[in-house]
Amino acid sequence: MRTTRRYLAAEIYRASAVVLLALVGLFMFFALIEGLDKVGVRLTLANLFYLQALDLPSHLYELLPIGLLIGAVLALAGLAQRNELTILRASGVSGMKLLRALWAITIPLVLGAFLLSEVITPAAEIQGSESRLALLGRTDGGRLASGYWFKETDTQGGVRIINIEQMTGRGKVSGVTLYELDKGQVLRSFSQAAEGEFQDGTLVLRHVTELHIDANSVSALADAQVQTTPITHLKTDAQRRVPTSLTPERLIARVLTPDRMSIADLVDYIDYLRKNNLQSDRQVIALWRKIAYPFTLLVMITIAAPIGFMQTRRGGVGLKVFAGIILGVGFFMLNQLALNAGMLGDWPPWATALFPNLFGLALALTAMAMMEHKHSLTRFIQRRRAVSRLA
Repeated sequence: MRTTRRYLAAEIYRASAVVLLALVGLFMFFALIEGLDKVGVRLTLANLFYLQALDLPSHLYELLPIGLLIGAVLALAGLAQRNELTILRASGVSGMKLLRALWAITIPLVLGAFLLSEVITPAAEIQGSESRLALLGRTDGGRLASGYWFKETDTQGGVRIINIEQMTGRGKVSGVTLYELDKGQVLRSFSQAAEGEFQDGTLVLRHVTELHIDANSVSALADAQVQTTPITHLKTDAQRRVPTSLTPERLIARVLTPDRMSIADLVDYIDYLRKNNLQSDRQVIALWRKIAYPFTLLVMITIAAPIGFMQTRRGGVGLKVFAGIILGVGFFMLNQLALNAGMLGDWPPWATALFPNLFGLALALTAMAMMEHKHSLTRFIQRRRAVSRLA
């Protein structure tokens, strides 16, 4: 059986590598064509190629499950066409033994997927975001027309809202606006700074204009009485240091897609969101999806098994590969549908992340069991029909 596993592994790895190379190359080609209109003085053609290279792990992360499914179907269909699977079955190897061999073959891919998911893709995404901020002055996600928004609790129990116009990388920002509110949600001060930097739990603001609002301003305005003293005080400072729970990593987490973050960064960012009473459902679902991602590869190889083992008189390899592509696209659509339905229907995060995998696994195992006991089922149906005729 060891020789069989090695032979199957070589065939599946080779076919999956070819499929992944084709899919990733196709996606990168279209992304390159789309990015050509951005080439100019700040973004050169060499910079565009550099950004596309940083996107390579993300494309591989997205396409690895589908590439494995199509590659496994292609390899197994080729073996079936050459009657090699028939020889294995005739030698006493059952379909379930072959499926267990396929699971064992997938274990190195699962470990590689975990490394890709937790180390390579987050590092490439962070570097890509930093590079886009430096070259384009913006990044793809997390930014509104008014900039980036953050909310946190200050040291006095109030609320601090931070608006950042631009991030320039390495924790450096520009166009910073601070809204500081007291425990009663009343605006206490309003500050603007030309630039700032997050370092060691502190936001260092430079060229600051600060407007302080008197604590009695609300009652003074409500009474409509003329005040003998001003209720606001304006001052300017060359520098101001503000204690903050934000870090350069959390700034980057704000602009990254949650699915591209590592589990450790997601846990840290979810903790920050919950401490500041911010919405964290999308990040929690992404955390469960990250945990389930390596398991997806086992589901893909399980789906590929009944398709590859199926004996067809016509169509051969092409029909099976087409079925694999349809199932891969269907699984991707089901995954996205579960994500959107889970967000709208307030499903438990684990159910949103695991439902597509469990559904696909159940269907694949059912198909394998039906193929394994096909003759028994046929005899059972024939026996029932004979009994019905006699009755």
